Amino acid sequence: MRREETGRYVSTSAGGERARAFVPAPLPPVPALALDGSLQQALEAATLALGRLDGVSTLLPDRALFLYAYVRKEAVLSSQIEGTQSSLSDLMLFELEEAPGAPLDDVVEVSNYVAALEHGLRRLGEGFPLSNRLIREIHEVLLTGGRGSGKNPGEFRRSQNWIGGSRPGNAAFVPPPHTDVPDCMAALERFLHAENDGLSALLRAGLAHVQFETIHPFLDGNGRVGRLLVTLLLCHAGALREPLLYLSLYLKKHRTDYYDLLDHVRRTGDWEAWSGFFLEGVRLTATSAVSAAQRIARLFQDDRGRIEKTGRRAGSALRIHEAIKAQPILSLSEAGRRAGLSFPAASSAMELLVEQDIARELTGRQRKRLFIYDRYLAILNEEIEDS
Repeated sequence: MRREETGRYVSTSAGGERARAFVPAPLPPVPALALDGSLQQALEAATLALGRLDGVSTLLPDRALFLYAYVRKEAVLSSQIEGTQSSLSDLMLFELEEAPGAPLDDVVEVSNYVAALEHGLRRLGEGFPLSNRLIREIHEVLLTGGRGSGKNPGEFRRSQNWIGGSRPGNAAFVPPPHTDVPDCMAALERFLHAENDGLSALLRAGLAHVQFETIHPFLDGNGRVGRLLVTLLLCHAGALREPLLYLSLYLKKHRTDYYDLLDHVRRTGDWEAWSGFFLEGVRLTATSAVSAAQRIARLFQDDRGRIEKTGRRAGSALRIHEAIKAQPILSLSEAGRRAGLSFPAASSAMELLVEQDIARELTGRQRKRLFIYDRYLAILNEEIEDS
């Protein structure tokens, strides 16, 4: 559906020149989102897939293991959309204070994304509302250290920004002037809290994402915060108990369509076209996440079975297996600490895992060796490398 008025253009000044900045109208759309046959079907399919994913999270043998991996997978994918080159392995090595060959700023950026998501979920779990204050807190965590740390972390911008081009005059899009940002974000906050507009949590998350990206309230980090907002809103609304949806995979694979549709909404008000794209992304990503979780659970079970058949060494090896499940790349000393084993006992147990092709030594060193759970990490990496 085309809507003639989705916002207004105002004149703004930046870099010594004038430009037309777009100030979006408050949500929800007027007239209301048209849930016709195809969009209603897309909503039902996405809701069903999200429900399956949420259900899988309750059946996993140890949700903490999956959360550790899935949160980091989303962090890597979201940051790669912004141009970082870090991999999942780079992030895990960085967390072990070992990041050979990885650009430090890239890894810090991904690590900050993990910290920002965990901060937001913790605050929501404490009863703090999903609000502009929380969004600013998340932004502050996201831009701590590394790139962007000098661009007012945790504060709405006080100058004009733009998207694409070298200056406002040739930009692809100019967000609202900084003087309009507080009012725009206040309206977005009211929309996040609305309960009487008939919108499901999924539709609300999709609309809110576009609105946030259109306002672009920070000098840096808007894309990552906008993607975090989707996860936080779904968890806050109870549509997901755990952040197992890595939607950035879909947005990265369909980056051109993603940016085109953001622009299309602003120009035409066709929120239905965007919503259909967003819901399809949720459906595909949730379905893929369920499949990956089931494969990982089978891998853990099969490897445990192989260890149990090895006889008297199995006890210690099973404890080391639990440790490397929790952190797929780790040092021998850390594995022993997590398993509650002496260094010699941990070393012997890890050697059994290597013999069984469950773990592999990563460094080739004699001291300070690192071990990797190859097949586990391969499942997590499949979609990252293919996207």
